[in-house]
Amino acid sequence: MAMTVHLDVVSAEGEIFDGRVESLQVAGTEGELGITPGHAPLLTQLKPGMVRIVKQHGEEEVLYLSGGVLEVQPSQVTVLADTAIRANDIDKAEAQEAKRRAEQKIASAGADFDYALAAQELSKAIAQLQVVEYTKQRFG
Repeated sequence: MAMTVHLDVVSAEGEIFDGRVESLQVAGTEGELGITPGHAPLLTQLKPGMVRIVKQHGEEEVLYLSGGVLEVQPSQVTVLADTAIRANDIDKAEAQEAKRRAEQKIASAGADFDYALAAQELSKAIAQLQVVEYTKQRFG
């Protein structure tokens, strides 16, 4: 039987995952992270992207995070996210529209333009679309 660690994924809307996992892959601000039981304690910021969870007994679940914080302790992993959405709940058309709007804002930037905010909006939309595409390829 594979070793596991307890994972909690919580967003402003509420708890989205609570259970035992064999591994977790997530996008940290310093790069991709792979967390397995016995990982060294860690506290890091997360960027918008996909979270790939391998649950106890090998079942995979995919989530989108808009960013947040990851804390790893010896027996507990916690993800505190601004927004967390299950891959199946992402509206692809809405994500494509958000991407289009962000690209349009960047293309027509004026003097009062907040490039960082527009880039963040674009990053979130692209990350959602990547989660949708990964899920489609992986699970059909």
